Amino acid sequence: MIRVFPILLAIGYALVMYRFSAWRTAKELDAKSSELVDPTLKDMSDRLAKALDLERIKVHIYEIDPVNGLAAPDGRIFITRGFYNKFRAGEVSAEELASVIAHELGHVALGHSRRRMIDFSGQNAMRTVLVMVLGRFILFIGIWIANMLTTLLAARLSRGDEYEADAYAAALLTKAGIGVAPQISLFKKLEALTQSGGGTAPAWLLSHPKTDERINALQKLQMRWHQSD
Repeated sequence: MIRVFPILLAIGYALVMYRFSAWRTAKELDAKSSELVDPTLKDMSDRLAKALDLERIKVHIYEIDPVNGLAAPDGRIFITRGFYNKFRAGEVSAEELASVIAHELGHVALGHSRRRMIDFSGQNAMRTVLVMVLGRFILFIGIWIANMLTTLLAARLSRGDEYEADAYAAALLTKAGIGVAPQISLFKKLEALTQSGGGTAPAWLLSHPKTDERINALQKLQMRWHQSD
């Protein structure tokens, strides 16, 4: 019979660790970021804000080199200095950068941070149950199997969040009159921008979907919209 107390303890531990991680992330962002003020991006930002019926969209620069965008647990939107430098160098257009902002807005609007906290707690409970069960029958590698299964679940849930944020961004960009094309064009150059080299990990282990799969999903979304017009 599975004991309940270790499972409840695992859930409580996961909640505390998530809260601590969110607090630590906020402190890091506060110390290494400032509001993005760039007149050449204002038109894109204003169009997104108008589409959302907002006065303005506040974006911050996170002072790190990797090319990335992120939505903080408190709802703030960040573009890394590395990404902004690519824009300043002409490697990324204002429309493409707007697609990143729209994607991160999607994470906020769809409550992905809150969902990830719940998912993280559930995954920790699942790992505990699997360790308790598998550990009885498969010595030594039971813990490894439990961790692997939990990792697979976490990756799948994360990929689902990314697809949802992509779809949200596509709808927002379309409503703003920017369109989905910059979103797709950025995906096509993203691997080179991040210098990721593609990697060899299978798609089902990745926390983000493969680039061509994200592009295909956007193109299918466009076709459905055109057919419904």
